[in-house]
Amino acid sequence: MAQNTRTAPAGTPTNVTQKHNKGGIGESILRPDGTLKVTGEFAYSSDMWHEDMLWGQTLRSTVAHAEIVSIDISEALAMPGVYSVLTYDDLPAEMKNYGLEIQDTPVLAHGRVRHHGEPVALVAADHPETARRAAAKIKIDYRELPLVTDEASALAEGAPLIHEGRDDHHIGHVPHPNIVHRQPIIRGNVEEARKRADVIVEGEYTFGMQDQAFLGPESGLAVPSEDGGVELYVATQWLHSDLQQIAPVLGLPPEKVRMTLSGVGGAFGGREDISMQIHACLLALATNKPVKIVYNRFESFFGHVHRHPAKLYYEHGATKDGKLTHMKCKIVLDGGAYASASPAVVGNASSLSVGPYVLEDVDIEAIALYTNNPPCGAMRGFGAVQACFAYEAQMDKLAAKLGMDPVEFRQLNAMEMGTVMPTGQVVDAPAPVAELLRRVKARPLPPERQWETAGENADVRALPGGLSNTTHGEGVVRGVGYAVGIKNVGFSEGFDDYSTARVRLEVINGEPVAMVHTAMAEVGQGGITVHTQIARTELGVTQVTIHPADTQVGSAGSTSASRQTYMTGGAVKNTCEAVREALLEIGRRKNGSYHPAWATAELLLEGGKVVTDGGEVLADIADILEDEAIDLELEFRHAATEPFDLVTGQGNGHVQYTFAAHRAVVEVDTELGLVKVVELATAQDVGKALNMLSVVGQIQGGTTQGLGVAIMEEIIVDPKTAKVRNPSFTDYLIPTILDTPTIPVDVLELADPKAPYGLRGMGEAPTLSSTPAVIAAIRQATGLEINKTPIRPEALTGTL
Repeated sequence: MAQNTRTAPAGTPTNVTQKHNKGGIGESILRPDGTLKVTGEFAYSSDMWHEDMLWGQTLRSTVAHAEIVSIDISEALAMPGVYSVLTYDDLPAEMKNYGLEIQDTPVLAHGRVRHHGEPVALVAADHPETARRAAAKIKIDYRELPLVTDEASALAEGAPLIHEGRDDHHIGHVPHPNIVHRQPIIRGNVEEARKRADVIVEGEYTFGMQDQAFLGPESGLAVPSEDGGVELYVATQWLHSDLQQIAPVLGLPPEKVRMTLSGVGGAFGGREDISMQIHACLLALATNKPVKIVYNRFESFFGHVHRHPAKLYYEHGATKDGKLTHMKCKIVLDGGAYASASPAVVGNASSLSVGPYVLEDVDIEAIALYTNNPPCGAMRGFGAVQACFAYEAQMDKLAAKLGMDPVEFRQLNAMEMGTVMPTGQVVDAPAPVAELLRRVKARPLPPERQWETAGENADVRALPGGLSNTTHGEGVVRGVGYAVGIKNVGFSEGFDDYSTARVRLEVINGEPVAMVHTAMAEVGQGGITVHTQIARTELGVTQVTIHPADTQVGSAGSTSASRQTYMTGGAVKNTCEAVREALLEIGRRKNGSYHPAWATAELLLEGGKVVTDGGEVLADIADILEDEAIDLELEFRHAATEPFDLVTGQGNGHVQYTFAAHRAVVEVDTELGLVKVVELATAQDVGKALNMLSVVGQIQGGTTQGLGVAIMEEIIVDPKTAKVRNPSFTDYLIPTILDTPTIPVDVLELADPKAPYGLRGMGEAPTLSSTPAVIAAIRQATGLEINKTPIRPEALTGTL
């Protein structure tokens, strides 16, 4: 159940204007795609079909690091039904690599493969099974090379270089070519501050590789066009970024690559990079036929990046009265074979590594490595998740050493508005860290050992092990843990982050109708719902049409970084305001002589009418427009940020901060090492809830992903071969409805005066603190020091 707190502490900015239009912001209107999705009628990208369509298949490397000695495609080409087989030598353009920031990823491997599952060849055939069998007939002779799998092997003297001859803009400030990016942050004097500490705690933490595990596999349909270009219908997170990477490797101008978003079955960062987009276009252009590619689940694990696994080394000090003195840390992220978003993840991990706490003396270093492990990049939480796991474990260690309550210790050191971050940036909006902790702690705890009082009604699913019926309560102990985290919102470090919206207002069948056109990727977050609500609020109309997202309108940026409601929502709001002013100008021109309010009053659009702030109706919108249409397209930008200094890490690098706290209640079968998460309560400040139902859904979903990485989710990479050992939902486990506990949500709304409607990006923050809260609860239940995610049964029973 969500509890919505709309009151704010004294002095907190709350400058949010609510216009009272039915179905507008603040209401929990139903999602327009919701019914179709739950009834199975929604068309996802994997459902697309075209007459005379071919099927594409990718052949991937079976080894992690090897020289390609030879490729023989003759048997595949000879198969009936095969239309095309492509390798690196068939690529049509001089540009043969792509990448989000560093163009280091080959479209198809050339001379060398750098990770298990790297694309080497493509097949197009008239049936998916024919394409699969043809790909299997391609013969590749590999000569395996030495592996780089961790920090030691990556930075050892004479280590193989994953990318020789690097010329990207990061190479000048990294100490080794196998380091993608390095970001130090130095503030104050850690050595002097250490002398003031009465207690010092150290910790080494390991965070596993998590998969986004979206249910809709990578898929798309490429259709060649008459002008020699291609139309691509695809599930992605960022249409225009895809376009910038696709067009050069096809040898086409951007205007000849026309992209339309198709139904997206989840993303969580895993669709921010290119997967099958270029491959489908290459095959379509080579065959002059539409080509569809759909990954199966096995291939999906190789077809997208994952969350960076990490090693984190922390030292904290505190005075005997509980005040933090200093923090020193090193964060090592494994970026895998290609850069993807690793540089930005490093920036986040370093700048947010102190957590939501006041610390004046810090020495921070974060690096991302090139290795032969699977490529890693964007995933919900983006570098802040790994850091939160470590610094929250440190807070529990310090509280225990000082004999303090872990929540009170955190509250004593909690940041607030006006706090200076280690980067020198001032937190200029509400930062209710202590209040969030107070709320989760004050919530009543669920009853203990419910199975003992339920009698015949006892539900075995309430016990660790659930329906496997492994215990009736013997050896089961309870634990309670707390955590709080900080996440940035939007693209950082000087990136030109903007969104575009086109809004058209016209009269159709006697009624004013607004059409909203953006390139925002609706990946399940509810953005199209919010755009509808904003248009109703600003334009006073009931009927709002959402145009399909495509590249025929300006960029909306990525559906990531908790930015879309802030950025594209802000663009829709600004464009609607401009349309409203254009409409009022028409009204003044037509009707100004009839009523003085047209010139003097503050005019609003409500219920399809122009009204004064006193509620007097001046005209119908339809009567003002008549046969005219107002059609505007505008961009929206947030306040500028700046890069972090490459030596000191100082700089106003972030747009906005967001905070969430969790309390986890677990029951642990200490004999079998099984964990039941009973409740995972959370409190979060969202600034302004534009749609409370969607807000609560996002918070509960993010919380569940954090639970998954705490106790079950990890991609296992064999350290000897760098091969993925569990690329399936049989062996890679994610929480089901039986694993997901009650998730009470307490929502605060403390407006950020710089943001549209005062809102705060909120989709990622719950993923941060849910993981360390669950781990803290398991620690309390078992008395074990747990420094790794996920925590496995054998670690709890001592049978590793």
